[in-house]
Amino acid sequence: MESICPIDQRCSHQISALLQPPSPLHIQEYFERLISKRQCHGIKVKQDGEFGKGVFAETDFEEEQLILKDQMLVGAQHPSNKIDCLVCSYCFKFIGSIEQQIGRKLYLKTLGVSQHHGCENDLSDEDQDNHYVENHHNSENGASSSSISTNSLPKMALEALMNGELSLPYSNKFPLPSVVSCPGGCEEAFYCSKSCAEADWESFHSLLCTGEKSESLSREALLKFIQHANETNDIFLLAAKAISFTILRYRKVKASHLKKQENTAPSILGTSDLSLLVEAWKPISIGHKRRWWDCIALPGDIDGSDEATFRMQIRELAFTSLHFLKEAIFDKECEPLFSLEIYGHIIGMFELNNLDLVVPSPVEDYFLYIDDLTYPEKKEAERITQPYLDALGDDYSVCCQGTAFFPLQSCMNHSCCPNAKAFKREEDRDGQATIIALRPICKGEEVTISYIDEDLPFEERQALLADYGFRCRCTRCLEEEP
Repeated sequence: MESICPIDQRCSHQISALLQPPSPLHIQEYFERLISKRQCHGIKVKQDGEFGKGVFAETDFEEEQLILKDQMLVGAQHPSNKIDCLVCSYCFKFIGSIEQQIGRKLYLKTLGVSQHHGCENDLSDEDQDNHYVENHHNSENGASSSSISTNSLPKMALEALMNGELSLPYSNKFPLPSVVSCPGGCEEAFYCSKSCAEADWESFHSLLCTGEKSESLSREALLKFIQHANETNDIFLLAAKAISFTILRYRKVKASHLKKQENTAPSILGTSDLSLLVEAWKPISIGHKRRWWDCIALPGDIDGSDEATFRMQIRELAFTSLHFLKEAIFDKECEPLFSLEIYGHIIGMFELNNLDLVVPSPVEDYFLYIDDLTYPEKKEAERITQPYLDALGDDYSVCCQGTAFFPLQSCMNHSCCPNAKAFKREEDRDGQATIIALRPICKGEEVTISYIDEDLPFEERQALLADYGFRCRCTRCLEEEP
């Protein structure tokens, strides 16, 4: 039997207002402000009647030239990736030191930890060990698969690496920002700077922090929500950040509005809470949305005759997640955000605009540097570093991985013969999306990327793109179509 969310019935008018697509004028104004703020002056977002939004060149771009760097609106590191990479929870730069990155990963492996939902700075305290022992599996995201043998490395040596008591040769060539703890006192979020910690707290984390200074209604319910997401699908963590972002933005918008009212005549007052909520919701409203259980691709092992049952199960999964989140951070003035209809559309936005968050690992750079040394420096360095490299195995090069919503990149349409691609250059060391030109792009030309591996045969490409809800009609597909 289908579960019924009472908020959907009680707030149907407000929900409709929130899900009403913004007008083309509002979209244009939003992206013009965003592009100006981010100084991406070589592009423009335009409405296209056939394909919706698109990104167009406002100037000529040469091959391999940077087109834009796009700061994410909402993003999260995969829980299964947190054992491999200690990164800033806001900008996703690697933090700590080369020694801490290596020692932490190997130390956690000695505890038998393979996947988890937290990351910590100082792990030498035995009281913290249990925090890592839980093994939450998320089938959506792969963790490091190679086996790491740490038997030959003393536990004290790993602790010394993490605590800064042991230095590796040439690690000073790869400095990382110091670790800044969460202002709320949780053991889940760490930062590269005080400014990132404050920005995350004000934008998302104050409601989602599990520490003593959390502003959530119930830390116990919040922990249940996080555990449920880690055990089922971490897309729920992104949805929670989107709701937290909107609530906190609503409070700021309302406070600003009330401040303006202090010197305003009563006769011209009267801005409703709904209009303020719509204003706070605006950055989320820009993303293309459908309900998650309607747009999620049918897995290959699900028979077509079972599709209705599968989609109902997905809906129930979202309903359970929403129940835990509502218990944790509910705000009466933002009640429509806790409707299943809104929650489903937020998750669907991430499903349809599922963009990878990738940050290269400085640990890989470090070991490549050691390998490029000349004799006798290389031999002396490897005498110390080789046992750690052997223990890490293939996992020495694991990068930070997650999922994010990038406002500008999400406007880019697909082509099987794209003129641009997402690509991290040597200097790109945070979670921003970086788009570079694959070939010369002329002013006025649309900037396109490929959502899939464009080297696949025609039918395989079309099958993959069907998950995005369209059939590609680019010039290459028109030529190759039987």
